[in-house]
Formats: sequence, structure tokens, C-alpha cells
Amino acid sequence: MMMKSNSLSGLPSMSRFMLTAVGCVGMAVALIGPTSVAADILDDVKAAGTLSVVTEDAFPPFEFITNGQPDGFHKDVIDELRAYADFDVTQEQLPWTGLLAAVSAGKYDVAITGAGVTEERLAKFDYVAPISINVSYYITRAGDDRISSLGDLSGLTVGVQAGSAVLASLTQLDAKLEALGGDLGEIVEYQSYPEVYADLANGRLDYAVNSVINAATMVAKRSDVFALGSEPTSGLGFIAWPVAKGNEGLLEYLTEFVNHLNDTGKMAELQTKWFGTTFPDLPRVSITSVEQFQTLTAE
Repeated sequence: MMMKSNSLSGLPSMSRFMLTAVGCVGMAVALIGPTSVAADILDDVKAAGTLSVVTEDAFPPFEFITNGQPDGFHKDVIDELRAYADFDVTQEQLPWTGLLAAVSAGKYDVAITGAGVTEERLAKFDYVAPISINVSYYITRAGDDRISSLGDLSGLTVGVQAGSAVLASLTQLDAKLEALGGDLGEIVEYQSYPEVYADLANGRLDYAVNSVINAATMVAKRSDVFALGSEPTSGLGFIAWPVAKGNEGLLEYLTEFVNHLNDTGKMAELQTKWFGTTFPDLPRVSITSVEQFQTLTAE
């Protein structure tokens, strides 16, 4: 399913973060209504003996499904969490467009998924310490001689996942193109990235934009069909796990778990396995405000 729009009106204003680290070139949220939290989820988890986790179903290499079972970076991370925790950990997978709303509504305790931190989402969620950088790149069809630099994207049709951090980051691409004397063309929104890539391959789109880790992974597997752009379309951001506001106990617990993975070397091992690189300089603190996010992503 796809939705078309012709401008970025209505999207939140985004800071223009400077790109400070990209090491993996070699290899969505709709507006959510307010929710109230009566008590920290961690209290309920300890009482029930179960933490309910949700992940996306089609966002490799972070998470995907193989033979009907969860797979990817976060599958391995959740296995580590099961060994670390003194309670059970359940995992379900959902399409991205309904995932964060389900966490906000209390159906799941946390989304351990490839979610980008955004200023808009920080009004609804706090984020566990990041597990990856988040920088967007453009993807073209292999051999498309029309596109050799960022400026060549002016006026062309772009595909992205609906409700994603990448969609929000197109404000930054719009500003980059304007500075080059161009403008952002038609935006086509899809329910999942496999749909985006299918329409890019068949010529319905001129290019796509995605997080560089996902983009590089896909291009490495299908280099005969796709090519990774030469420049980023956004500045630096982070991939981190969202927890509904008001759950400081669970937020602290999961940040301690991420730092446990960092301290034991397991995080670097899994990053290397799934991303082809490591990110040793990521923040080791949870992210809870727009001001903090802007500071962490500043040059």
C-alpha cells in the first residue's frame, strides 16, 4: 500500500545534525494519541514475571522473519536479554506502521526494534541508550546515469516507509536540495521497505531513502539491481528502543542491559555480525528530551 504527497508540510521541523560517523557503507510513526501510565511498567514486569517485547517484521538486518521465526540483530539481542533478566521475555513481530502505537497503548512493554530517535517521538517516548547510528542515504537503480550526486535528486520521485524517522528526515534533504538550487520531488509512502524496493526496481520510483545500515545491507545483497548513493541525505541520529513516557525504572533497566552488552564486548560482536562495523562511541545514557538529543547529535 502506498500514499503519495507532494511536500513536507505538516512534518515536524528537524535539526540539521552534522554527520560524524558512518562505518557500514561496506556491507514509522503515525501521530499517536496520548496515553497515561499509572505505574512504572517494570513493577508490573516483576510482578508478572514477564517482559513483553515487540519488533518489526521486515527491517533487515535489525529484524526480519526466516521460516516463520524472528531473525536478525534484535533476535540475538533478545536472546541475550533472556539470559540477563530474572524474568521471562516474550517477543512478537508487527508491521512497522502499528508497532509504536501498540507500545504507547500498553499492549507491549517495549519496542526492541530499529526505531530512529526523533524530536516528535520524544514527546511520547523515552529511549534506551542507542545501539546504532542512524544516518539516511539514498538508493538508486544500478546503472541509473541520471543520478551521480545529491543535487541530481532534485524533482525526482522518492519512496520511503510511512511513519518512519526517514520520512521525517526528508526535511533535511529538502534543505540540502534547496541550498543546491533544487527542490524535493514527489514523496511516495509505503507500508514497508520491501514494497519501496520493489517499486524502485520496476521504475515506479526514481530513488529511495533509508537508514544507511539497512540500505547498505540490501545493496550488498542485490548489487545487480541497486546502488548506494554517494552522499547522506540527513545528519547524525541514533537507533534506540522506545519506552512509553513515565517508565523510568524500565528505561534504566534496559539502559543498564545495553551497557552490559557494551562492557562484555557482546554488542560489538553482534554489530559486526549484522552491520559489518561497530559503533564504540555511541552515548551510554538514555535519551529523554529534545534538548538532550540535539546536544548528543551536535558536531
